[in-house]
Amino acid sequence: MPRPLPTLAIVGRPNVGKSTLFNRLVGKKLALVDDRPGVTRDRREGDAHLIGLDFRVIDTAGFENEDPQSLPGRMRAQTEAAVREADVALFLIDGRAGLVPLDEEIARWLRAEDTPVVVAVNKAEGRAGEQGALEALALGFGDPIQISAEHGEGLADLFEALLPWLDRENEPEEELDEEDPSAPLKLAIVGRPNAGKSTLVNRILGQERMITGPEAGITRDSIAIDMEWDGRPIRLIDTAGMRKRANVTDKLEKLSVADGLRAVDFAEVVVLLLDATRGLEAQDLRIADAVLQEGRALVIALNKWDVAENPSALFNGVKAALEEGLSQVKGLPVLTVSAATGKGLDTLLKVAFETREAWSRRVPTGELNRWFEAAIEKNPPPAPGGKRIKPRYITQAKTRPPGFVLFGTRVDLLPESYRRYLVNGIRRDLGFGAVPVRLTLRAPKNPFDRS
Repeated sequence: MPRPLPTLAIVGRPNVGKSTLFNRLVGKKLALVDDRPGVTRDRREGDAHLIGLDFRVIDTAGFENEDPQSLPGRMRAQTEAAVREADVALFLIDGRAGLVPLDEEIARWLRAEDTPVVVAVNKAEGRAGEQGALEALALGFGDPIQISAEHGEGLADLFEALLPWLDRENEPEEELDEEDPSAPLKLAIVGRPNAGKSTLVNRILGQERMITGPEAGITRDSIAIDMEWDGRPIRLIDTAGMRKRANVTDKLEKLSVADGLRAVDFAEVVVLLLDATRGLEAQDLRIADAVLQEGRALVIALNKWDVAENPSALFNGVKAALEEGLSQVKGLPVLTVSAATGKGLDTLLKVAFETREAWSRRVPTGELNRWFEAAIEKNPPPAPGGKRIKPRYITQAKTRPPGFVLFGTRVDLLPESYRRYLVNGIRRDLGFGAVPVRLTLRAPKNPFDRS
């Protein structure tokens, strides 16, 4: 088993460029970046690479001095936890603004911690940050590093400053085959705002990893966290709440929703979390449809089940509405959970692994065509306009999601109802359950067919 990567936590007051530097180090635009302060709320982690140095980097919320029960106060608690877990903290200062009282307060807090500290003065391209760098000397953490996270300047100096704390002889983590059942399950939690997604993630992890509270829309970034359940690895992804598109006018919320949709692309199994006190709404069906259109395996979880009224009628009503509203997939798993009490979470994770197994299933060609011949014999295809459709054979072209190709004469004329008959049979008889199945029709061109 490879040793874990050393960890760097980026800290500082709001809007000094922490997320821009995080994106620079991981080489991707994973963290949301905006001119407004306070965009980042939860800790975001990623694998970073800096001039041959591999490490784990944590982007934290802007440090603010607020009541611990307030949202900024809960964000500050997450930042403090990140620093205590890290091998080194990178204290980022805005070189153009210079040192401000909040920077000095952060410095006092960092001096009281055991984690080593490196100071970097950001936005220091050209001579813009020289005054800020001089002021940062007074913090007592040694010579500050002048960088520009946006333009990538000063990274060689940053490398030298971080090297003593992050230089471990780490071998790169072994890449697992995506279809290897021992590979981490990529599990995304999606849903409307305030459905309890972050509370659910915290309960699964057994720690207050995500900021939660009564305010809707606290989570903005999609946050991926590695964990184990029953000895099996999971990459758990919490996402921002997805409101109806017409209601999303704020630029930052649009970015958050887009980030959530990218998380769906990355996931293997997606849990759509519903608020049992509100039932199934049209927006839930839109989210579910988007997940299925991306070919991801979908599980429905009814949260807050411990406080739901008339639960039996609610459960049956949700199942009936899903059958009607998502006609392309029948029999989606519908589970009841309580993020507050932990009820049903083991079942949820067990079903998620089983669903990934079905989503990754490959059927041998012989078994597939024996099923296919029986299905054709039981229900022969129609003959539109008196022209016979002759299906010849079928093969599975891909997995994740499972995709099949049907070859034969005039199969491109098969009506949609017959295609659904075949797809539903594949799901029911060949062990695919309710995962999305793709069926492509291939009819060879006949140069002598003038019809």
